[in-house]
Amino acid sequence: MVARLIERFRTGVEQAVGAVLAALLGLLLCLVLANVVARYVFHAGFIGQEELGIWLHLALISLSLPLAFRGPLAMRFDVLNRLLPEQARLCAEVLADGISTIAALVLLSGAVGTIASIGGMSPTLGLPEWIRFAFVAVGAILLLLMLILDRLAEKKHLRLAVSLILASFFYWGSRSVQFETEWSPSIYMAVLAGVGLLSGAPLAHAFLAAACLAMSFRSSLTEPALVSSTVNGMSRFLLLAIPFFLLAGSLLTLSGAAERLVTFAASLVGHRRGGLAQTVLLTSVIFSGASGSSVANAAFGASTFQPQLVRNGYPPAQAGAIIAASSVLDNVIPPSIAFLLLAAATNISVGSLLAGGFVAGALMALCLAVAIRLSVKGGASRKVASVRERWRAAHAAIPAFGLGIIVVFGIRFGIVTPTEAAALAAGFTFLLALAGKRRGAEIFSSLRQSALEAGAIGILIGSAAPFAFLLAVDGVSEQLTGLVHAFGSSPWTVLLVANLILLVAGLILDIGAAILLLGPILLPAAAAAGIDPIHFGVILVVNLMIHGLTPPLGILIYVVSGVTAIPPADLFRAALPYLAALLVALVLLCAGTLLF
Repeated sequence: MVARLIERFRTGVEQAVGAVLAALLGLLLCLVLANVVARYVFHAGFIGQEELGIWLHLALISLSLPLAFRGPLAMRFDVLNRLLPEQARLCAEVLADGISTIAALVLLSGAVGTIASIGGMSPTLGLPEWIRFAFVAVGAILLLLMLILDRLAEKKHLRLAVSLILASFFYWGSRSVQFETEWSPSIYMAVLAGVGLLSGAPLAHAFLAAACLAMSFRSSLTEPALVSSTVNGMSRFLLLAIPFFLLAGSLLTLSGAAERLVTFAASLVGHRRGGLAQTVLLTSVIFSGASGSSVANAAFGASTFQPQLVRNGYPPAQAGAIIAASSVLDNVIPPSIAFLLLAAATNISVGSLLAGGFVAGALMALCLAVAIRLSVKGGASRKVASVRERWRAAHAAIPAFGLGIIVVFGIRFGIVTPTEAAALAAGFTFLLALAGKRRGAEIFSSLRQSALEAGAIGILIGSAAPFAFLLAVDGVSEQLTGLVHAFGSSPWTVLLVANLILLVAGLILDIGAAILLLGPILLPAAAAAGIDPIHFGVILVVNLMIHGLTPPLGILIYVVSGVTAIPPADLFRAALPYLAALLVALVLLCAGTLLF
């Protein structure tokens, strides 16, 4: 009876938070679209619109904390856990819960401390500045509540009690115990984050807990400073483009326009050797202009193409590997969330990065097409489409093409900002969904899921900020730059060493975290060697996106595995030819950068 009441209460909290997240994303979309209309139609604008958008986005990220610590959005490295014996796995799960508890405690305590000391009012909104930190405090409380409810509903009372005791012990210890050591705090922070990652804790929680526990090793970050750094990392208007792009991709699929893109792609390449696989690839190239999310495309492709590929004679693992490899393109070909993250971390031009993404994406697609042709033994999946059939397919796909035009040309020619372009894309797909007579419940579900995904990305961005700050304070940037130049200062040497660092880092770091942490460090080293920052930024993103296919993290492999139920190990093996093709594309990009 008690367990049933707990489960009912937990479900109610989930539904309430989900509804608030959907409402916040809808409000954000209306706010940005209204400002675009006011600026271009009435040549006016709303005072404080940008800051209000940042505050609402911060509220969305904070309130997603209780829902984003479960499932794929938690970005857990749980491969090791599955290999451990039962008792060791239970210990790792207790440790993971303890790390999540420490993350919630530091966010709550740091936010409360900041609220008590901060003063002033927002110059454009006329609201007290402490409200921003109140969002974080509420999110931290909800995270703790949801973690407790989950374990009680699962009847894991002992696990819950032990994790709470351990978390309290280490959290209060970090505030009162100081160790004298010759090593810099950032070394301990990195080790602690690694322990958290190996335990299976959410990546963002591992970052926050490590930054908190590093205070015992003379870290210069106090709790209020840690939370302020986290909030500042999430408080950028450019980051509002992420939830809008995610929503655009979700609504494009919901409206049926994504299926028409598939039909158009099949009419162009379906008759070639491995035609259905080539259709998957071409669809990814086209669909990337809508979603900007490799994960979104991997989930879409796994549910849409996997059954068709298997029915046409493709081995299940190979079919899944082709879908995962093709999905890499979505974070390279504009619009790209990865490029938005890099631009936010380094302040380089988003428009120039997107232009470079076209070239890189085309080269990667070409290399994958060759790999598919060489690795697939089957013949064509359909007859050659007539000109009439291709024209009909193209005509049906025009609405989806319009989405790409809005985004790419709007940003590239400076007509709208990336955030405004993303909002226009989301508004456009919303109209497509309405034209497709989709129910309100389906649109609400897209809003909720997109808000939750954006919140998980935002939490990762915020948690990486204090991590990056401490690395900078401890001079890790200069040390890594020195390491890059230790092998020589010529452009080709710097590019080679930087790529090797990225290839190794991508094996153990989430793609977004690697961009946020290594982008600001490696970019100055490349610029000092005479390498164009835009070219290097594109290479950095391509290098790290390849790790969507590499163990142990390989997020795209796990997304496809989750949808298709194919063991990840089988998918990793089947992806080797396509991984090799992407590495060839990376080498060609580097060669082109040095030659031109």
